[in-house]
Amino acid sequence: MQKNLTSLGALNWDDLKFFLEVARTRKASSAAKRLGVDYTTVSRRIASLELALGTLLFEKSRTSGFVLTAEGQRLLSSAESIESTLHMACEQVSGSGVALSGHVRMGCTEGFGSFFVTPQLSRFVDDYPAISVDILPLPHFISLSKREADIVIALERPEHGPYVCCKLCDYRLRLYATQDYLDNHPPIRSTSDLAEHPFISYVDDLAFSSELLYLANLLPTATAHLRSTSVIAQFVAAQQGRGLAILPCFLAAQDPRLVPVLPEEVEITRQFWMYCREDLRKLKRITLLWDYIRQVTELNQPLLLGETRALRFLE
Repeated sequence: MQKNLTSLGALNWDDLKFFLEVARTRKASSAAKRLGVDYTTVSRRIASLELALGTLLFEKSRTSGFVLTAEGQRLLSSAESIESTLHMACEQVSGSGVALSGHVRMGCTEGFGSFFVTPQLSRFVDDYPAISVDILPLPHFISLSKREADIVIALERPEHGPYVCCKLCDYRLRLYATQDYLDNHPPIRSTSDLAEHPFISYVDDLAFSSELLYLANLLPTATAHLRSTSVIAQFVAAQQGRGLAILPCFLAAQDPRLVPVLPEEVEITRQFWMYCREDLRKLKRITLLWDYIRQVTELNQPLLLGETRALRFLE
């Protein structure tokens, strides 16, 4: 299959779109779904591209799916640059109405995405109806390299990669319980009293970040009788009076059923980081959403730091 020269006339540029989706999803079926075509079309377009280039781009594996070869890895970098250049070119030659349109996918942590980002972006899409937004509030890492999202809000700053990154905000976590729980269990006057109480926490070995292991780090003698990989599940269990839970203030403070326990003694500060690929950062729809998230986060610092229970919105 190897050729010495590749004729540009034999190359169908549209095949690169299919190549990019298969490289990102590792599955022809997933790429077909994202592109709105059938599986055979994706397979045919990849075969056509490999024939035009005279090289194999993927190794097919039953367990790992479509795995990029060394040649495929080299093409991926160039194809992503072409894709970004096309996005920028379309914005530059189009009117402002076209530039303020398109699609953005935002990945974020589960609690922040569900209880802060989603209500805020509901207002954003009202202001920019030509921009559609996918919100991915997931309890695991989201990959920018696979283009699972265009912008990510995460607990940790990326260590390396072609990313633009900023610290979005600090936020606090406190210990919460219902008033009914506190009225019907031994009093809590100091941290030493916590040993008599059941906790709701993460499944330690399944936590996607060490930043989530609050209980083990802060109260190592505490016992968690109910554990979940989902902070929302922990929040719901705490609402039901099943025990004590360390929860983000932006999540728990919005619910009047939950009250902070030993707020001066049990307090944790963490950070959110926001980042996106360098080649996407200058796109106008990305810039709009990026700036909007920074504005509403700044506006809601009192909620994020546990100083108020009210979620605020831009006027």
